[in-house]
Amino acid sequence: MPYIIVLTAVIGILVLQMTGAIPMDAVGGGLVIAAATFVAVLALAVHEAWTNKRGVLGWIVNIVVSLVAAFFAAQFGGPLVAIPLLMLAGEGSSSLAAAGSGVMSLALVLVMVVTLAGSSGALWLVNRRR
Repeated sequence: MPYIIVLTAVIGILVLQMTGAIPMDAVGGGLVIAAATFVAVLALAVHEAWTNKRGVLGWIVNIVVSLVAAFFAAQFGGPLVAIPLLMLAGEGSSSLAAAGSGVMSLALVLVMVVTLAGSSGALWLVNRRR
């Protein structure tokens, strides 16, 4: 089931980008991407808590751990994805948005997957400690 959440999040972020809902020249673009990632991470945490029949404290721990891990995964994973993609885009590109929609789409997909993988990994570690 987590794979379905990841697939839905990837499709969702690509649909947002293709429809123009992510502005490329303003702060709103980052906020839309962050909101989509937040929803996906929250769905991942809720799914894990629901399927393992956690109590109230377990739900709270799952949500907090998942959000904190996603924050760090996005902060560390973003540059790891962006730097190689900017090198592939060529010398004239100063940002992923300026590089073109194909490169930007690939960056959005990779950052979403890295963020959700970090969140899922943190939940896995917490579950091993319980």
